Amino acid sequence: MFGVSMRAARLLPVFLRPSLGGLAAAAGLCAQEPPTITARPSPNEIAVTAPSDAELAAIQRDVATYRQKLGDRAGVPEVEDKYLPIPKTARWLSVNEAEPAFAKHLPKLEQMRWWKIGLDATKLEHALREPAAVVSGCVRAARASLDGAPRCLALAREAADFLIWAQSEGGTGAFPFPAVRGVTSNPAFAAADRFLRLADRAGKLDDVLHNGWVVADMGDGGLQFDTAEAGLALLELYESTHEVKYLAAVGHAADWALIAPIARNWNYNAFSVSLLAETFRVTGEPRYLGAAVRKALLGVIPGQLTEGPRAGRWVDAHNARPAYHYIMMRGLAHLAAALPKDHAARPEILRALQLGLLARNQEILTLGAPNKDKAIEALLIVNRVFASEPALLRASKSPEALDALGRLVSDQYRRGSAPLGPREWGMFLEYIVWRADQAEKNR
Repeated sequence: MFGVSMRAARLLPVFLRPSLGGLAAAAGLCAQEPPTITARPSPNEIAVTAPSDAELAAIQRDVATYRQKLGDRAGVPEVEDKYLPIPKTARWLSVNEAEPAFAKHLPKLEQMRWWKIGLDATKLEHALREPAAVVSGCVRAARASLDGAPRCLALAREAADFLIWAQSEGGTGAFPFPAVRGVTSNPAFAAADRFLRLADRAGKLDDVLHNGWVVADMGDGGLQFDTAEAGLALLELYESTHEVKYLAAVGHAADWALIAPIARNWNYNAFSVSLLAETFRVTGEPRYLGAAVRKALLGVIPGQLTEGPRAGRWVDAHNARPAYHYIMMRGLAHLAAALPKDHAARPEILRALQLGLLARNQEILTLGAPNKDKAIEALLIVNRVFASEPALLRASKSPEALDALGRLVSDQYRRGSAPLGPREWGMFLEYIVWRADQAEKNR
């Protein structure tokens, strides 16, 4: 749905290609009115089972068959990688440079705010991931006490309230997608348009739409993208403000993700892994962790190549692209950080994480940056949450890769550009302040 190309969908393994309504029927989404948020089961009523050996073996067999059919094309992206050279003499922004760096772009963010409660979603040409990125970036800037922190927090609250309104309009707990038709210039909207045409031909349009929003993806999994991005942003805002309305919205989203079926697209599942793992970290609710582990073991890791020249990448052409690769690195990093050190799944999660990081990190060091935003987001998380596990950082070359990306975006900023999206820019600037604080503590 909202991201995977139709060509990529045709190439994915058989077990990941449900017919329209196939997985949706199993999830109870067909032939019924969209449920309200309050009607959804509470986490305590949802049983999460660990993946069985039979489930995992079936997926692994299908992936192996698919891998064999691809031959030398396994792990080759559908669009050829393009690498931005890392400036050799560039240096990271100093704390003094970082402090005004987010506020410099605040006027543009304030001018662009299209998010208005009560708008007509059938005319909305923006996805909820956009205000989610603003919430996250602004929270990070405020948390680091950067210049303009009060303005940042005010903008974050405004965008967050819109997200909560949109979630309530959808009524399922997911953060929905606008049901605008005919917008084809943006890949996400073009994919959504195709999805709506398929649903219309199948007589399921009423099942997937509510109040002008797409509220059910019929097993496609596309709603996991915006649901996770919005949920993660609201979780960050809750941690900064302790306002329960933000945590309540995250809970609704996590409950939805908890029972969403495994999707055909590995990176869609990885979005939910991040949301569920982070919700567990904050709430301590074990079912969120169990669901995150299940989705990772069945819906993310089996697609990773473990041998050959592209070991660490994902087998299909779509998820072999660097942006999606680092989305999956983010999900596995969130999960590994949330897991107790003695959890049975942790070694497998860490193995896949380390292998995947090394595969793309070493390219950053030798060829340049094939992606900035998702790569730096994942690497900021990895280097911060695994600071006490230097062996993993060394083996995956994560400190060196982050240093290279940090030099690149710092150089671009000094040349007058906005090098990253609001979420990643806020994260990067916050990391600069955090790193300086850590260095001061260790003196």
